[in-house]
Amino acid sequence: MTETHQITRLGHHGDGMAQGPNGPLFAARTLPGEEVSGDVSGDRILSPRIVTPSTDRVAAPCRHYKRCGGCNLQHASDAFVADWKAGIVRDTLGRAGIEPEITGVETSPPNSRRRAALAGLKTKKGAQVGFHVAHGSDVVEIPDCKLLNPALIAAIPVLEQITRLAATRGAEVTLHVTNTLTGIDLSIEGAKPFDRQAMLGLASLGQHFARITWNGEAALQQTPPHIAMGAARVTPPPGAFLQATEAGQAALTARVTDILKGATRVVDLFAGCGTFTFPVAEFAPVHAVEGDRPLIEALDQGIRYATGLKAITTEVRDLFRNPILPEDLTKFDAVVIDPPRAGAQAQVEQLVNAPSLRTIAFVSCNPGTFARDAATLRQAGWKMGPVTIVDQFRWSPHVELVAAFHRT
Repeated sequence: MTETHQITRLGHHGDGMAQGPNGPLFAARTLPGEEVSGDVSGDRILSPRIVTPSTDRVAAPCRHYKRCGGCNLQHASDAFVADWKAGIVRDTLGRAGIEPEITGVETSPPNSRRRAALAGLKTKKGAQVGFHVAHGSDVVEIPDCKLLNPALIAAIPVLEQITRLAATRGAEVTLHVTNTLTGIDLSIEGAKPFDRQAMLGLASLGQHFARITWNGEAALQQTPPHIAMGAARVTPPPGAFLQATEAGQAALTARVTDILKGATRVVDLFAGCGTFTFPVAEFAPVHAVEGDRPLIEALDQGIRYATGLKAITTEVRDLFRNPILPEDLTKFDAVVIDPPRAGAQAQVEQLVNAPSLRTIAFVSCNPGTFARDAATLRQAGWKMGPVTIVDQFRWSPHVELVAAFHRT
């Protein structure tokens, strides 16, 4: 039975929310203030029809948006999305008793995503490469994608040929693609065993890529894939975490280095392969700590060819199970910390008791765990500065942020 409902707000996954007789109802790709109609199943309004559109509704810029699950919010104006993401941060921190000052939202431009995980499906007629449909397994081809870097879009026809080599009929592979300074880095997961046929096939396609990795094993490399990190050029491990856009990395780096100006010795926690290590080392010695050994090895390799930097030392350490203790932090006066979505609860509990520390540049990809860790710091007497939101995942509900903490 078709029902009509008023959308009152967006949930944290970007779906509109209305109040139903038995609780909240969710409607994809709707906006607050809109009246929508559609059949209700469980807690969802199926295929909602917009009866009264919001003034914040815009025409989606991408022709694939109706089916593609790669984006959630192309139907909303940029100003609305920025305000909504700022509201998520404000509300999440508010529940932890923190009233943040938000300095703004730095949104990456269209066609700037330099890394993505694409689905490659082998079909009877060939192959399909793209994103999955929302809440489904079908693959949507994306030749006119408004999200990805143009170099990645241009590589899709070749990725289709590689999918035909890597997948069995009717099966999928995951294609992790990263656009680097020296070409595209491709890591294929879920592929069939690397055999002679695959080797010969890649030989004729390899010129399109800097490096190809097949089920975690090196398959072909024309040249090392390089990513710029400050004055260094780093070759990340296959499929490694990197900031999603160059603009996003630049915005985060600018804020982190601004926070840490004046520091005399910095420890970089969850350092990855050096996103912040190298820019900070332009003005202060840095000790980089990371739990993933291949990332540290990539960082170490970058150190060898970087010039004009202060001393950089590295350490492989699981900061969840083995956080650095206060007595081992006495040589540092500042911290940059960029944990995964789980946050850094164990490590933050040690930072608050390290008397030598004066400044923390805290980067987070999860407002919820950031709020928890920020509350721990504030309860120990640290003062939180303004929050800058960095939106690298344009048209998605994903939120990243950076904030300063100073010991009072």
